[in-house]
Amino acid sequence: MKLGVVSTLVAVALCGCSAATQVRDGVGAAVTAPLTDFNLRREYIPTVLLQAEGNPYDTRNLNQCTTIAAEVIRLNDALGPDTDEPPHDDGTLMSERAQDAAARAALDAIRNSVTDFIPGRNWIRQLSGAEQHSRHVQSAIQAGRSRRAYLKGLGMQRNCAPPASPSWYRPRSAAYPQ
Repeated sequence: MKLGVVSTLVAVALCGCSAATQVRDGVGAAVTAPLTDFNLRREYIPTVLLQAEGNPYDTRNLNQCTTIAAEVIRLNDALGPDTDEPPHDDGTLMSERAQDAAARAALDAIRNSVTDFIPGRNWIRQLSGAEQHSRHVQSAIQAGRSRRAYLKGLGMQRNCAPPASPSWYRPRSAAYPQ
């Protein structure tokens, strides 16, 4: 095992119990990372992102603010919060966030160490189709982000309240269109 991995694991052990538990629970996924390179395990692409990839500017059934908001919420579930959303304060302490960061670093170090042992990894990814699937995942994510931005612009045009519009947008009147 590389010296960096060992030192990261020692740092996680010193950080605290929750970080060590997080590393213990994530080691299996980190160690099986080569399965992705051999295209034996694939990242799931949510249906809403595949639909966005097919037609990011589709306006069918988006004639009400509630339907626009529902589609934005589906995209948020798949992509995480949009850049216009304020950071969510979940009540965690700075020390807990530091422990989580240390645990993620340890898992990344383990994952990188395991995949570094694969000779010709780039060729294997190309030949197995894993690289093509990885590009497809990134394309679907980009299409989902574009669709979400488009929908929020459409919501602003129709004077919709968030989430059918950006979080900072305030509709022109108290009576929102439905």
